Amino acid sequence: MINIITAELIKLRSLPVVLATIGGTVAAAVALTAAVAASETTTSPAQVVIRSITFVQVGLILLGALVIGTDYTGSNMRTALTATPNRGTFLAGKCVAYLLAAVTTSAATVVAGLLTATLTLAVRDRPTETGADAWPMIGVGVYLVLIGILGLALALLLRSLVPPLVAMLSLVLIVSPLLSTLTSYAQYLPDQAGSLLYHPQTAAELTSGTGVLVLLTWIAAIGTGAVMEFRNRDA
Repeated sequence: MINIITAELIKLRSLPVVLATIGGTVAAAVALTAAVAASETTTSPAQVVIRSITFVQVGLILLGALVIGTDYTGSNMRTALTATPNRGTFLAGKCVAYLLAAVTTSAATVVAGLLTATLTLAVRDRPTETGADAWPMIGVGVYLVLIGILGLALALLLRSLVPPLVAMLSLVLIVSPLLSTLTSYAQYLPDQAGSLLYHPQTAAELTSGTGVLVLLTWIAAIGTGAVMEFRNRDA
């Protein structure tokens, strides 16, 4: 298992698109939090970061899809399974490699966003509120990792890179915001439920705990179907 995880991490590090995704996610957090802090009246760096998550999450979704989707280009998956015939071990190694990359990216993104927001507010001579920032920021980090896992599971289920990306980005950027204005059932969508980790809403039927359970249920449902298909299909 250690060898598989190491090989997967080396592979991720060698892919320019993965490195660009990680760097671009952190850079996007810096740019977005600077823009939000400069344009809005909030004095909380944590709230500035939270307001940028809608777009920052795109980077983690892309990272999750890339972990699996790149193997379905050319004969990469066939070659990988020839080297690691045990498909369960192969997937476990990939998931661990994703988690290591995603946790690092998520932490760097949150820290960069907080620092940028704090500096921007200071430059604009606004007092900053930092007393209750820790737990929402932990929630942001956990949410980013989990939404990326959902992207990974969907890429495994669809055996590709572009369709799962289109589906996930359409969900978080178009479908979910639109449905949230039309029906309260939108809170059961994965991104809406997961957002309660860092932005609890008193009007919502779900709490932070039940929200993360809903997101985990989405991941489990899609992931279970994807793993079953992967174990039973040809490469």
